[in-house]
Amino acid sequence: MNQFDTNYPQARERAITAQNSLVRQVYAWMGAGLLLTALLALVTVSSPALLKAIVGNRFVFYGLMLGELGLVFVLSGAIERLSATTATLLFLGYSALNGVTLSVIFLVYTADSIASTFVVSAGMFGAMSAYGYLTRRDLTSWGSFLFMGLIGVVIASLVNIFMRSDAVSWVVSAIGVLVFTGLTAYDTWKIKALAASGMEGRKPAIMGALTLYLDFINLFLMLLRFVGRRR
Repeated sequence: MNQFDTNYPQARERAITAQNSLVRQVYAWMGAGLLLTALLALVTVSSPALLKAIVGNRFVFYGLMLGELGLVFVLSGAIERLSATTATLLFLGYSALNGVTLSVIFLVYTADSIASTFVVSAGMFGAMSAYGYLTRRDLTSWGSFLFMGLIGVVIASLVNIFMRSDAVSWVVSAIGVLVFTGLTAYDTWKIKALAASGMEGRKPAIMGALTLYLDFINLFLMLLRFVGRRR
């Protein structure tokens, strides 16, 4: 047995350990983001004055939404130039802002409906994320197909703001559920592939967490529009 044969199992074990470490960090930060979002949503909806300030003033509400988009663009486009601490703070800031804006769903849907949809979303997300992590298939071909579906959902949603068609909203929500379910598996597979290539550190973990966080939130919102009980 030569030295290569001796070192190979150890190197492979180190690679697997590093891969699992990054994946665990991704899910830990994603969980932290979701928890912060839930807490801020509950705090906001529990404060009539705060809720009125947000819902009663369109400039404030849309300003918060633009702030969220700005944080996502900064994180996605400038992650290489950001420090790990800055990236973490931006991700947590985005999660907090998202909690404030998502508080309005409590005004539209019943609390029981929101809770049950969250549980269903968590189950679907967990199942598809597990598939993306465990599958041995190459999911590269899913990327372009899902991206086209995502663009279609965004465009149809924007058009329906003016049309205000319940039928269109129903169809878009149904397609959105399929798109974000597929993206959950695809993005998990990509994160696993990056981890296997040797990627490590907090910044890749934050980007992976942001990606899966967005998949989960959008899956939840699409399901809520699809099956949620309105007040």
